[in-house]
Amino acid sequence: MEIQSAFNAGLQGFQRASSGVTEATVNINRQTSANREQVAAAENEVRQNEAPEQTRSSQSQVPSLAESLTQLNTESRNAQANVRSIQAADEALGTIIDVRV
Repeated sequence: MEIQSAFNAGLQGFQRASSGVTEATVNINRQTSANREQVAAAENEVRQNEAPEQTRSSQSQVPSLAESLTQLNTESRNAQANVRSIQAADEALGTIIDVRV
């Protein structure tokens, strides 16, 4: 096992997980913002007696809140696993250095 490739794999995995967490949080923010806009639009429609079906077009572009929360949880676990991989490579390198010195 090459220690350097273990470090690199762990680091790359952690970076991917970090990007996934960022994407999930942005989607959650968009979803909650879209919900606020829908509530405000629905209140305006009730006041004006318009059909509420016209406000649904903007929500189709944003993943659901449940999907975003699931992605956030998954990416968080991926990050934790990659940190453990980096720690294992670090410990292996420390052991190798101790044995050779």
